[in-house]
Amino acid sequence: MSDADELDEAIALANSGRIRQDPPPAPRLKRIRRIQWGADGTEGPDGGGTPGSAENPGGARPAGGEAGRGAVPGGAHPLEGSAAGGGRPGHGGHGPAGHPGNTSADGDRQPTSTGTGTSAGTGTGTGTSTGASEGTGPAEGTGQDPHGRGQPRQHPQGRNGEGARPPAVTWSEAVALASSAVTALPRETVPLAHALGRTLAAPLRALTDLPPFDTSAMDGWAVSGPGPWEPARAADGTERPGLLAGAREEPAQLADGEAVRIATGARVPSGTSAVLRREAVQHTGARVRTDTPPQPGTDIRPRGQECRKGDELLPAGAAVTPAVLGLVAAAGYDDLATVPRPRAEVLVLGDELLHRGLPRDGRIRDALGPMVEPWLTALGAEVTVTRLLGDDAEALHEALAGSTADVLVTTGSTAAGPLDHLRPTLRRLDARLLVHGVRVRPGHPMLLAALGPADRQSTGGQPRHRFLVGLPGNPLAALSGLVTLAAPLLSALAGRAAPEPREATLGAEVSGHPHDTRLVPVRCEGSGLRARIRPLRYAGPAMLRGVASCDALAVVPPGGGAPGTDVPVLDLPW
Repeated sequence: MSDADELDEAIALANSGRIRQDPPPAPRLKRIRRIQWGADGTEGPDGGGTPGSAENPGGARPAGGEAGRGAVPGGAHPLEGSAAGGGRPGHGGHGPAGHPGNTSADGDRQPTSTGTGTSAGTGTGTGTSTGASEGTGPAEGTGQDPHGRGQPRQHPQGRNGEGARPPAVTWSEAVALASSAVTALPRETVPLAHALGRTLAAPLRALTDLPPFDTSAMDGWAVSGPGPWEPARAADGTERPGLLAGAREEPAQLADGEAVRIATGARVPSGTSAVLRREAVQHTGARVRTDTPPQPGTDIRPRGQECRKGDELLPAGAAVTPAVLGLVAAAGYDDLATVPRPRAEVLVLGDELLHRGLPRDGRIRDALGPMVEPWLTALGAEVTVTRLLGDDAEALHEALAGSTADVLVTTGSTAAGPLDHLRPTLRRLDARLLVHGVRVRPGHPMLLAALGPADRQSTGGQPRHRFLVGLPGNPLAALSGLVTLAAPLLSALAGRAAPEPREATLGAEVSGHPHDTRLVPVRCEGSGLRARIRPLRYAGPAMLRGVASCDALAVVPPGGGAPGTDVPVLDLPW
């Protein structure tokens, strides 16, 4: 078990209260194997190393060295090939000191690599480590300490002369980069029936006064003066008919001391001082009485009470909800200028996934396909399709090159192993990495890339770029990628401001990672000053039991949080 695996397991054990048994002693390492990788990410000739060597401990399957994760905040960089790039300098795998295993603590397939401080393929590692985890020793020529806590290092050159990838960004930097990577989609004017779920492209201004005339708020009697009152009479001496909502004729004026029956929503006659509720009136013979004289204006909705013509009702960027549609219609609109919902496609990768039935023959059920699509819909996307591609490099290339979606979301294949085709495919498409790894647990192998524009996506002759969010393959790690990268990206494309995390108080201690942010499923308890959030069990990167019953995700800083500490909380999008 690598350092990172042991660390994440220790955190999970600390939160669950269980005790881990001491592992058996590691076997002595006899041979060292240096793995070479071709440009297509497949294993090439090597020195004949054996399983259990320093470069493939425990007999893990060979995998390609992984280039460093992340993008320099505020800018993108060209995508380096996963085959040629090395691991993160000074970090190696996924823990503070790195690890050479092929499965990360977040559960995404992860490569092995060589060297004592730099990663395989960077051209600076010694390739002679005898059992130390990758990155546990100082990197050559960098002056960094074993955990990468020193000054930012210079990125060494790869075998092909390419610069190694920059280190992973922090969680808050990743959110900011995803939010600032795009501008809102071009506005469209659509009928109200098609506007639900979109975003207002311009401030909503009233086209009329609301209400447009004085109306009755109750069924009862419209009266003039202090009372008592007599029913108003027509010219022939008969009692005037009652006033109904929707009547097109202007109601006759009431004289002092007169009353007329009126329905809710009907226009109030001029001269009316108040409306008496039906249940408060005694109508005996030719008199209308009430026990308590009404105050002037009682139960009358005056013209313009809600707004005047030209008033701003909602700002640009507001989501079009059912309530907004009602307000828009009341304000006089038939069509609405909106920013459309971003169109998204989901690509599920991995030959190990089953899509029906029980797990069998070393294969597991796909949990992400059924989960990611509705999650994206809740975030405001219009998901056009979920495709099951397996580990097929050509199918992935065809899907990415031919898609016209604004956002493509892939599950799995964010590492650089022999079956992880995402990065080589992005390189073939001349994609630019905006975020390449995030210092967050779970989910740190996530990535964000800008793809070339599709032919049909243009506005005024200017093509728009498409974007890809690469989610790790483990379920909770994938959800971490959704809230970190997909949510702010979709908000920006839809023309909305991303919601600010609210603060909440921890009701129990939450163990933290030494260097990375943790996203922890929590449940809200109590209310008011006693309101607290408590972490849930079953919150490992491959688990969904915790998040399925949580109220929110707590953003726990490096080092963890003590009871009574306030931390940011991400509400779920429903």
